[in-house]
Order: sequence, then C-alpha cells, then structure tokens
Amino acid sequence: MRKEVKLYKERVLESFYDAISNKTLKYLHVPHSKVFYVRAAIQERTGIRYSLEHIENAMVFEGWKDG
Repeated sequence: MRKEVKLYKERVLESFYDAISNKTLKYLHVPHSKVFYVRAAIQERTGIRYSLEHIENAMVFEGWKDG
C-alpha cells in the first residue's frame, strides 16, 4: 500500500501550474470543491478563515469521504 502525499497550498491554481512546470503533478493534492464551500460558509458565519487542510481534515474526521 502506497501512502499518498498531500501538498496543501492556499493558492491552488498557482500550485497547479507550478506542478505542471516542475513535473510534480502526481504529488499535488487539490481539495474537493466541497472543502472550498464549507470553508466559505464557516468564514461567513464566524469571520475566521481556516486553511484548506484544516477544513478537509475536519470534514474527514466528521465522516465525509471525498467524492
């Protein structure tokens, strides 16, 4: 079993282009769109902007499965 490496960056589009130019696309993790929606909803309600990694980890902890 191979362990997946997730690289989180807030600037997803720039990270994508960097990964293409550096030939490291297989190591890039782009969070599911639901992670972005949840983060926006939390920020709107609380005024706190959490990282994408924090939100995705919390969603997985609560039972969400990507996809």
